[in-house]
Amino acid sequence: MPAAALDCAGARHVRLREPVAISPQEKAEFRALAPLRVLAVDAPPMARYDPASKSYSGIGVDVWCFITRELGLRHDLLPGQNLSLADKLQQVQDGRADVFMPLSHQADRARLGLFTLPYYESYYAVIARKGRPLPVHGLADLAPYRVGLVKGVALEPQVQAVVAAPRLTRFDQAGSEGMFQALRAGAIDLAVYSRDIFEEKRYAHEFFDLEVIHTLRDDPRSYRFYFSPTPAHQRVAAAFDRYLAAIDSSASVAAHVIGERQFIERYVAQRSQRAMWQTTSVAGALLALVLGLGFLYYRRMAHRLAASHQQVQQQQQALQAANQALEQQSLSDTLTGLPNRRAFDLALHREHARQQRTGQPLSLLLLDVDHFKGVNDAYGHSIGDDYLRAVARVLRKVVTRSTDLAARHGGEEFTCLLPDTSATQAQALAERIREATQRLTLPNARAWHPMLTLSIGVATLEAGPASAQQLLEQADGQLYVAKRTGRNRVCATVLRGAVTEPPMPQPAPPPHARA
Repeated sequence: MPAAALDCAGARHVRLREPVAISPQEKAEFRALAPLRVLAVDAPPMARYDPASKSYSGIGVDVWCFITRELGLRHDLLPGQNLSLADKLQQVQDGRADVFMPLSHQADRARLGLFTLPYYESYYAVIARKGRPLPVHGLADLAPYRVGLVKGVALEPQVQAVVAAPRLTRFDQAGSEGMFQALRAGAIDLAVYSRDIFEEKRYAHEFFDLEVIHTLRDDPRSYRFYFSPTPAHQRVAAAFDRYLAAIDSSASVAAHVIGERQFIERYVAQRSQRAMWQTTSVAGALLALVLGLGFLYYRRMAHRLAASHQQVQQQQQALQAANQALEQQSLSDTLTGLPNRRAFDLALHREHARQQRTGQPLSLLLLDVDHFKGVNDAYGHSIGDDYLRAVARVLRKVVTRSTDLAARHGGEEFTCLLPDTSATQAQALAERIREATQRLTLPNARAWHPMLTLSIGVATLEAGPASAQQLLEQADGQLYVAKRTGRNRVCATVLRGAVTEPPMPQPAPPPHARA
């Protein structure tokens, strides 16, 4: 096979939040090592293989290149495009390769190799054909369905414990697109796959008839570098950990989550090429006609050429409007009309970068509809959709600043991103949202208090190098506290650097809020 390589140009997207101490003796030892033999897998945005350039790029590649450059380590990429994930892991574990990227942590793998600290976190998701809502709310709900899964992934034992062998189809990592084709063709009912990798592949391969119906948030995955277990690699992995603890890779994340952008650019290029070909054809036909008929028909042909030019201009204007509508649609939630999860993720990275420059507080609200499954079970999914649209209207009414963003995060979860907003202001806004939703008096017969309510987690980043992911995790943690302590309430916390302040005091909830 032609040799492949790692594209290290993206290492410029990685920076250190603080210096890392590496002694001259360590650097001398690392420079003396033979080039590290690296195996990679096509798993965007962490590692994306480009067959045209025969190279890998992505978040994991950027971080790898940055740290190896700092340590003076050399590396060679081993061929392995047709190997399964299990084959690549076996090569690292028995010493035929030195490093594998990216790989999520698993106890069985840790016993046979060396994991570094994580550089990217994600979740697995359950994927189905669009327009086929299946009642899946966790792994246990997969049992009655035909399920597809990539061989050797960390979640494989849990899925095998739930889905009987005749109903489980295992696919090679190199041919994961075949799993999605099987899902589209109806050969399987559901696929379990990394949510972020699926979102990138969805735009690259135009799997727009597939969608995520449930995110397995109870089983988060942190992706790391995986070394073969030798004494030299133990020292290398320990040095990697020092850098990973101090790295800020948010610019790399923003640079490599590009599936949607590439799709829009490809669509625009195709439409522009088609319009150019039509324009050239019309102009050529008109010119040949003018030459054939001669000077007597000159004025008539000029008039027709002008009319054709006007038509081309109209087509170009219509194309531009269609492209703008497509871009807006790709960032909008079709059910509620709010911005969708991708629009929120882009805004979060943008506002987090601005907060790091200005030091102004950045607040984030994570909202979840209490006992929403009871709404769907008692009244049906169409009523459930009406309830979600009602919550969206509340958010539009309460979250009014042009700089703020209210979005649907997925399922019955919503988010509000509030730049230049203090912890006190964010908590007050969250209370107004919670009270406005309760005043809707939408019935929820299966809840303890039979009306629709919200639980809200609030996190505010005031200063320091905390990441956007940490801010989202803290808001999610406060939402979990609100759920566990009775629902229909707001719980909040403040991040100052790497230290999280205790939750802000909350007023005692009314008795009916314990549902």
